[in-house]
Amino acid sequence: QLQLVESGGGLVQPGGSLRLSCAASGFTSGYYAIGWFRQAPGKEREGVACISTSDETTYDLDSVKGRFTISRDNAKNTVYLQMNSLKPEDTAVYYCAARGYYCSAYVHEYGYWGQGTQVTVSS
Repeated sequence: QLQLVESGGGLVQPGGSLRLSCAASGFTSGYYAIGWFRQAPGKEREGVACISTSDETTYDLDSVKGRFTISRDNAKNTVYLQMNSLKPEDTAVYYCAARGYYCSAYVHEYGYWGQGTQVTVSS
């Protein structure tokens, strides 16, 4: 059974850092593009970053470029989202999702989702 499990969320002060993990089971994550999405209260889910099967990375939000880094460790079947210089507007539930080969910023193009991890940026 294909499963994605996010972890690493929490409460952090503005300017702080968190590293989110997306652990895959039931499939080899290296054969899939893995995207990170986020959803703030009252807002639609939006694409944040994605890594393809060839390790090409894309960042869907201008606001995270230079602050967030997506990477994967195929030996651990895990994809990471390193988030630095966090801002209150980064507060959201963060989800990882999988689709075949190529990245996409569109929620409906991903067939497999994790349950999400809460990130709260507040002083």
